[in-house]
Amino acid sequence: MRIGLVIEHFNPERGGAEQWTYQFTERLLAGGHEVHVVAGVFSESTRSMPIVRHLLPNTRRRLGFAVAAERKLRSLSLDVIHDMGSGWYCDVFESHDGSRFAQWEQKVQTLPGCFRPIKRHMTRVLPRYQEFRKLLARQFADPGRIILALSKMVATDYLRYHGVHPEQIRLIYNGVDTERFSPDHRDAYRQPLRRRLGVDDGETLLLFVGHDFQRKGLATAIRATARLVRAGEAVRLVVVGGRHPWRPMHLTRRLGASRHVTFVGSVTDTVPYYAASDVYVLPTFYDPCSLGVLEAAGSGLPSVTSRFNGAGEMLNDGVNGVLMNNPADDEELAQRLRPLLDRETRENMGRAARYFALDHTLQRNCDEIVAVYQDIAGVARRAA
Repeated sequence: MRIGLVIEHFNPERGGAEQWTYQFTERLLAGGHEVHVVAGVFSESTRSMPIVRHLLPNTRRRLGFAVAAERKLRSLSLDVIHDMGSGWYCDVFESHDGSRFAQWEQKVQTLPGCFRPIKRHMTRVLPRYQEFRKLLARQFADPGRIILALSKMVATDYLRYHGVHPEQIRLIYNGVDTERFSPDHRDAYRQPLRRRLGVDDGETLLLFVGHDFQRKGLATAIRATARLVRAGEAVRLVVVGGRHPWRPMHLTRRLGASRHVTFVGSVTDTVPYYAASDVYVLPTFYDPCSLGVLEAAGSGLPSVTSRFNGAGEMLNDGVNGVLMNNPADDEELAQRLRPLLDRETRENMGRAARYFALDHTLQRNCDEIVAVYQDIAGVARRAA
């Protein structure tokens, strides 16, 4: 098939949707498909990929990108167009951010109660949010468009906030590359990286990976770590990602936990950090289907995450992961982490997590999406 993929930044180093799209493209190419990528930026790391590139002009505005993408796509002869959340001219729409409306509401919950009405008002009147609302209205307007939901939570959000018809929605969870994210990498990375981080053999290393610190609940993870340290537990937290860590660093100093929390910033490869760590922690306020939880599972690590993470729907609480109810409750997080400070407990859960990951591979994820493509192409052929 001739497949068009639409994304603002075709750059796997950005992580998240960009990394997933890059890996997905690799598998489409391996399957013999002709892949056209419409993007505003192509990174150097994608230069060798045998794709057809369509570079859009720099518009600096989301609506401008969507308009330019539609103009380009209308000039191409493609069997199916798959948009990753940037535009509106497509057969398949898949937002790796889930529902923006639901995300905004959950992010409000990170604020003190007195500020929440102000923030909700801002999401209605500020130009940035007004532009988002115009974009979202177009993205969900076409009743013939297939909407891929990364979790049941996201599917429910699409029905509630965007008026999507149930028959438009296809539930397809994210998947993980279980060769790249594997316990097999521990021998190469675990001890060297732990020494570099100054982690003792007897310490339990907690791992947080993410850029949006506020939404993903880093403050809760820091407070829970400090709570465990005050109780005499030998724990460390390493934070990977983020562009503006000054606020969580200030929180860490205020709690007297600077020696127990390490910020490493953005990295090009997270595999060594999963290999070096013992437990993955993500008390997120909203995550459609966290790739981090899947990557941790692939690496043989148990995760502690919130019920506002779509990936949590796939976990068996207490067997291959742990779910917490309130992402703002550091006491609850500390309580859910405490059993995993026992090596045998977390290793048993980590093995179960690995088996879970083997049932939710990236290849399975891709095959399910290609099956949707084939349905669309089949309808088009019958209509011709």
